[in-house]
Amino acid sequence: MAKRKRRVAPTVGAGSIAVSHPPVQPGLVSSRRVVPAGVERPPYALMPGGEPHPPTSSPVRTREELEAMRRTGALAAEILIATCEHVRVGMTSDAIDRFVHDASVAAGAYPSPLGYRGFPKSVCTSVNEVICHGIPDSRRLASGDIINIDVTVYREGVHGDTSVTLMIGEPDDHSRRLVTETRVALYEGIGTVVAGAQVSDIGRAIQNHAFKHNLGVVREFIGHGVGTEFHSGLQVPHYYDRRHSTVLAEGMTFTIEPMLTLGSPQVDMWDDGWTAVTVDGRRTAQFEHTLVCTPNGAEILTQTAAGECAHELFTEPVD
Repeated sequence: MAKRKRRVAPTVGAGSIAVSHPPVQPGLVSSRRVVPAGVERPPYALMPGGEPHPPTSSPVRTREELEAMRRTGALAAEILIATCEHVRVGMTSDAIDRFVHDASVAAGAYPSPLGYRGFPKSVCTSVNEVICHGIPDSRRLASGDIINIDVTVYREGVHGDTSVTLMIGEPDDHSRRLVTETRVALYEGIGTVVAGAQVSDIGRAIQNHAFKHNLGVVREFIGHGVGTEFHSGLQVPHYYDRRHSTVLAEGMTFTIEPMLTLGSPQVDMWDDGWTAVTVDGRRTAQFEHTLVCTPNGAEILTQTAAGECAHELFTEPVD
C-alpha cells in the first residue's frame, strides 16, 4: 500500500463555517484493481502512463455514437445509484472503489479513471474540503462528512461521466446548504443548454446562482467534451467570461460539473498530484451530468432508462 502526504497550507478563518475538524488526511492506497482481459479498453489504458493522445474527435456525435452514449450513460447512472445505496458511515472510500470497479467490469465496462494519466483507482472520491480527484483510500467516512463520488465508465467505444455529492449521517446546516445549492446550480447550467446558445451562458447561470447563495465557484476544474474521448477539446467553465463564446450545436456532448465552495474557491494540491483541496479548509461540493445539446434544450445522458439519477434520489443524508 502507498502513503501520500498532504501539503501544509495556511488555514484561513479556522473558526469559520464548515472547516473540517480534523482536516481530511491521506490514508493508505491499496493495489490497483484488475480489469478482465475481455473488457474493451479506452486507448489511453494501453499507453505508457495512461497518457491520452491529444484530443482529435469532433464535439458533435454521430447518431450511432449518441445511441451508444445513451446506453453507456445509463449504465454510469445505474452504477452511481447502486453505489450510493451501498455507502454507509464507517465505510472506507477504498471499499467504494471496489464496489464501483466490480459493478463496472461485471457490466462489461472499463472504469474510465483507472490508469488515466496514471490515476490509480476506478472512481474519484472527494471528501469534505477535497474539491475533486480524491483517490480512494483507507479513510473511513464519519457522520457529518460529505463525499463526491465521480463515476465514469467506458463501453461501446464511448464514456459516460456523472457524479453526486452525498451527505453522510448528520451533516451541519452549512454543508446541507452547500450540497443543495450545488445541485441546483448544476440544473441552472443545464437549463441554458440549447443549440445556438454560448458556452458562457452555462457559466453565467451557475455563477449567478452560486453568488446569490454566497458560494465560491472553482475555476481551475471545468466541464469538458466527452464521447469517444474521456476529455475532448470542448471546455465548459462554470464561471462567466464573455470570451467563452463557443456556440453550442446540435449533437454536442459534454459534461457540466460545478464545484462550489463555502469559502475561498482557491485550490491547493496534495503531493499525490491528483487531490485538489480548498486552501482555507472549508467544504466543497460537486454534481455532474453528461449531456447532449438538442434544438430544444439539453438531454441528460447519465440517467437510467426510467429517467432516474442519484442527483434526485439521494437528496437526504445516508446513514
